[in-house]
Amino acid sequence: MNQLRIVSLIPSATEIVAVLGLTDAIVGRSHECDYPPEIQNLPVCTQPKFNPEGTSSEIHNRVTELLQNALSVYKVEIDTLEKLQPTHIITQAQCEVCACSLTEVEQAVSTLVNSQPEIISLQPNLLAEIWTDIERVADALGVDGKSAIDLLQSRINAIILKTPTLTVKPTVACIEWIEPLMAAGNWIPELVAMAGGNSLFGIVGQHSPWLKWESLVEANPDIIIFMPCGFDLNRTRIEAMQITKYAEWSTLTAVKTGKVYITDGNAYFNRPGPRLVDSLEILAEIIHPEIFDFGHRGEGLQPF
Repeated sequence: MNQLRIVSLIPSATEIVAVLGLTDAIVGRSHECDYPPEIQNLPVCTQPKFNPEGTSSEIHNRVTELLQNALSVYKVEIDTLEKLQPTHIITQAQCEVCACSLTEVEQAVSTLVNSQPEIISLQPNLLAEIWTDIERVADALGVDGKSAIDLLQSRINAIILKTPTLTVKPTVACIEWIEPLMAAGNWIPELVAMAGGNSLFGIVGQHSPWLKWESLVEANPDIIIFMPCGFDLNRTRIEAMQITKYAEWSTLTAVKTGKVYITDGNAYFNRPGPRLVDSLEILAEIIHPEIFDFGHRGEGLQPF
């Protein structure tokens, strides 16, 4: 078998390759891949076509304008790919706002002269589909993925064994974007249920829905968790302050009881890869602190 030369164009794929023990085989990454830390000096193979700085409202408007003009949000650095001569490229077809589209990657690969890499495209919406993706990546790269999945599943089992018998399951609003408001969908409602909560708004396996402020007020959740896509803790705290401008904010149950939290959505919740198990642990600590303590406070979550 030829020596593996892997280019990962989405952070979750980079983390999947790493958990399979193939970090050293990664030769290129996306501009957003930052974990594990040892890949951060690798050549960058994608770039956004918009300015990723600014408020959530400004970013939303820039991305919307690109998509309305039928333009992709990211570009593939074809010259860099040509130099790297990858054997495999891992990308996604889950969200055109999150990373380069499959079509754009296929077009880029079709122009390569020095290599004909195999494209592996991931499109998970559920936790089980993420495990399937790990198996698919492992098979394509010629390694065994079962032991990695078994270890991740054992950590999940340690939580779900304790939550079904809970008599109190708080209502939880997970916020994936601030302006405009968006609730978290896909795998997040599934994780909230596993952690012993009752997820509001988002539907298991379906894309994240837009959310009216009035709907949040009417639902009056017991717990509010901010996990904006692509934002770390500091940026999330700054963005979340925007929501406090609403007069009804101070009347919400979660606010009055001190159960509003910010999380590092970029590192955890937004990435459909191995660290969704860490995300589950973070949710369990937030929703049932009387039962769970995994040591994520401070780094993965903070009170708002």
